[in-house]
Amino acid sequence: MTRVMSLFIALIALVIGGFGWWIYLAPFSVTLIQVTRGAAAEVVYATGVVEPVTWAKIAPLTRKRLIATCACEGRQVKAGEEIARQDSALEQAALDELLARRQKLERDLQRATELLGRNVAAATAVEQASTALKEIDARVAASREALDDLILRSPIDGTVLREDFSAGEIVGTNDILFWIGQPRPLHITADVNEEDIARVKLGQKVLIRHEGFLDDRLEAKVAEITPKGDPATKTFRVRLALPEDTPLLIGMSVEANIITAERTDALLIPSEALTNHNVLKVSGGKLIEHEVETGIRGTRMIEIKSGLVAGEWIVSPLPTGAKQGDRVRAIESANAP
Repeated sequence: MTRVMSLFIALIALVIGGFGWWIYLAPFSVTLIQVTRGAAAEVVYATGVVEPVTWAKIAPLTRKRLIATCACEGRQVKAGEEIARQDSALEQAALDELLARRQKLERDLQRATELLGRNVAAATAVEQASTALKEIDARVAASREALDDLILRSPIDGTVLREDFSAGEIVGTNDILFWIGQPRPLHITADVNEEDIARVKLGQKVLIRHEGFLDDRLEAKVAEITPKGDPATKTFRVRLALPEDTPLLIGMSVEANIITAERTDALLIPSEALTNHNVLKVSGGKLIEHEVETGIRGTRMIEIKSGLVAGEWIVSPLPTGAKQGDRVRAIESANAP
């Protein structure tokens, strides 16, 4: 019984060892795709907001209660036209007091001048009265300016794009009451990471994406690049000019792909087929590393400048841990990315 048991255990061990050895040596499957030709584009990604080229934000110069607004959202206004007014009761009272004092000083100057003409008063009296009148005139001018600052006027001809406050509300210098601008032309103010800005040039084509227009091909062009970046966000501001017929609306947030390089007939492989400038081929049931020279790197595809020809089969995607010499079973796929 002991001998039979020993033989049985030895047989089980042999079977398990053989199975493990078979698993170790057995080829695993890899998918092959063909090298193709097509359009390749290298892009710089950015995000931005649609804005008018000509527009202005209107905020008050002091914190006061609004007593009137134009309620003119969507309406055309002219430069200098009154669109809102803040409470000016205190400022008007101060001006009235100054004007009353000015009248008295003006009479004092007139009286001193008459007395000087009759040799009754000294010239210094006239000079003092004249100086006091000039001082009060300066204060009256400042008071009138303070009153005028409580009237908000449109700085440009344009459309009231948005109005956010109503009469009765208290508003301050940080409150934007109106956005006024021209509905056309529009552009996108976008932020580009500082490591990518060197590749962005004026005139480059830009592909725009917005969830509301997924079926439309939206394009723009690089029109302006700010000369100074923001060290806090590590971005540079870029303005992208939109065509006159763009369906995008003011205030929309968009994604932008700035095309920095483009080829119409490039040799292409999926990015997942490349590692350290090498691709894998299958020869004689084994993996073979093959070095290539790359060009444009898109989001999904990479241009191959040398090392491959159209129609060759390569491994894609690369299996985890795969290396040259591994035994594999190749499965050809006609559906390359």
